[in-house]
Amino acid sequence: MTRYILRRLAISFGVLLVGSFLMYILTINSGDPLEDLRQSTANNREVLIEGRIATMGLDNPWYERYWDWLTGVAGCFTGNCDLGTDRSGTDVLSMLGQSASATLRLVTIATFAAIIIGIIVGILTAIRQYSGFDYVVTFLTFLFFSLPVFWAAVLLKEYGAIRFNDWIADPQISPLQAVIVGVVLGFILQGVMGGPMKRRLFTAGSTAAFAIIALLYFTYVGWWRSPALGPVIVILVSVAFAVGLTALISGLGNRKVLYSTLATVAVGSVLYFALDPLLEEPNWWLLFGLLASAVVVGLVAGYFLGGYSRGQAMGLAAVTAVFMAGMTFTDHLVYAWGGFLELKSRPISTIGASTPNFQGDFWETTLDWGTQLILPSILLTLVSVATYSRYTRSSMLETMNQDYVRTARSKGLSERTVITKHAFRNALIPITTIVALDFAALIGGAVITETVFGWRGMGAMFREGLANVDPDPVMAFFLVTGTAAVIMNLLADLAYASLDPRIRR
Repeated sequence: MTRYILRRLAISFGVLLVGSFLMYILTINSGDPLEDLRQSTANNREVLIEGRIATMGLDNPWYERYWDWLTGVAGCFTGNCDLGTDRSGTDVLSMLGQSASATLRLVTIATFAAIIIGIIVGILTAIRQYSGFDYVVTFLTFLFFSLPVFWAAVLLKEYGAIRFNDWIADPQISPLQAVIVGVVLGFILQGVMGGPMKRRLFTAGSTAAFAIIALLYFTYVGWWRSPALGPVIVILVSVAFAVGLTALISGLGNRKVLYSTLATVAVGSVLYFALDPLLEEPNWWLLFGLLASAVVVGLVAGYFLGGYSRGQAMGLAAVTAVFMAGMTFTDHLVYAWGGFLELKSRPISTIGASTPNFQGDFWETTLDWGTQLILPSILLTLVSVATYSRYTRSSMLETMNQDYVRTARSKGLSERTVITKHAFRNALIPITTIVALDFAALIGGAVITETVFGWRGMGAMFREGLANVDPDPVMAFFLVTGTAAVIMNLLADLAYASLDPRIRR
């Protein structure tokens, strides 16, 4: 395996080298970097031209300029990274640090959201093949996949930002609106759950009733502007997640695994109160440390309580710990929403990755950072989730018709075991390829999204560098996207070996 990884890294390095050469040649020959100055009527035009020639090194042959860039990139391996400067003399490395952080957090969130939603929807549609739910999801996925990004972005800005900001100033939901929302949610959920008509009617009715009562209650108590979850909701939702995860993966009959996940929730419940003073004004390093500690708690609980299913118990307990940590984090964010609205009356912005000169505590600043991500993340997720759901559906259908799946059913195994332990694992192999390609594609596709939402990310740096015939910013964009593509493809190859042991040989 080590030889295989080293060989793939060597090949990938060669691909990046050739790609960087072609990108550099195409960029410097895409126009005249002095065009704006040649058309200038300024008295010091010649001085400005000479200054730009010196800054960009235009008096040197193209191969010397490329070699200078290449040696600067090579210095990154020794801690002396030099990606050059743009035509105004600004260091590209500092530009890349700011741009890449904005773009990568956007793309990473969209990728993980699309993977989770797309795979779940794909599995459900494969299980419910040719049902009404399957037809509706198929229609929506093709609709989302064909959406023009710029048009969908304008709609999101209108309804997800402008009109929401108007509504949150005085949030009111009338009984008629609550009934409409409840009926729609009930109809959707009964389609997802399926079953005989009696079960469908019960699911739709109970969901609609719960949604109507909740919406009217939240409006009556003013929850929309001063929300809160509290320890009861956090603990109950975490218990439900632990039970549901155990039922899905291991089965409730495996008491050892169930006790491990519930014990993790019990420890997390104690820590919820014990750590509350630390979480009043934390920092990201503290939160990451607490998240790592939560994973350790889950692993320890699974190790000592897992019994003969120790490995599975450790994994599920760790996932439960991460979920409960996320619920605790969400609880503090929700509690800070009221103070955030006092600082920023129109919370969802349509332009920019952050609010200039925003003054707030850690949680309010995080809310500002998060609300800026909502609309572009939704847009990128909608485009990608269509791909994941369709590939998952087709892969699951192909796998579920294999002989080994029929053999598993003939042995009397439950449908849950057949799907999760036999069909889904093998169906993940082609999906892994899509994940690797989609991450790098999203970085490139984020150029349009960032333009519409006014983000100063890598898309803006690439677009301006290309328009100005300025190779160093363009090459910095290529360096990040190309490296991301190489790393994701390498991780995909390692995932292949994990999913199918035959590939290791």
